[in-house]
Amino acid sequence: MPVTARWLTRILPALALALILAAPASAQVPPSADEIARYVGLHRAAASGAADSIPGLLSSGLDPDARDGNGRTAFHVAAFLKQHAAMQALAAGKVAVNALDNQRYDAVTIAAVADDPETMSLAIQLGNSAANTTSIYDGTALIAAAHLGHDEVVRRLIAAGAPLDHVNNLGWTALIEAVILGNGGPRHQACVAALLAAKANPSIPDRSGLTPLALAKGRGYAEMARMIEAAGGR
Repeated sequence: MPVTARWLTRILPALALALILAAPASAQVPPSADEIARYVGLHRAAASGAADSIPGLLSSGLDPDARDGNGRTAFHVAAFLKQHAAMQALAAGKVAVNALDNQRYDAVTIAAVADDPETMSLAIQLGNSAANTTSIYDGTALIAAAHLGHDEVVRRLIAAGAPLDHVNNLGWTALIEAVILGNGGPRHQACVAALLAAKANPSIPDRSGLTPLALAKGRGYAEMARMIEAAGGR
């Protein structure tokens, strides 16, 4: 079969979907037990929740944004391990709360993927923006959360000003991902409802020209299709 532009526009979205389903947003790499055991300094304090030691470590001249072997800062480690007091102490010490690790995740997206709204909200409160472009897909925490059906996370990200209609490098918005990467069940429906209530554009198509409504109908997601159509999607 000759490779034509039309053929590529049809096959590439399908290939992208297969790759995402094989390696979802959980491509995040949390610190392993072995890594945690080897941590020193701020990373050790963050992992163990030794928040009281963090001001002294910072004042001793340690690099506040030192990285481990996977590019994680102490703030990333604290977010992965839900060490809230350590996150607060690090932020008070002016660490880079918007830093990205080697997979290009920030603390907000780490918590969004983990379905951990409390850690995510704390990271936002401490200055980590809900609008950051993150991951190898040039997405956002909102897109990742919608993909996974983390509806409370989606609602909190919307309230924090996350961009509703950001299009990642696969050509997908949060609304599209909630449809095509979801299971059509209650939590993904709740994500769709939250996005539409916040006025996410229901008519932005994917790269094949398929709108969220067409994608929902094509997957037999009748309730999603009804919501999208009621919001003006075509």
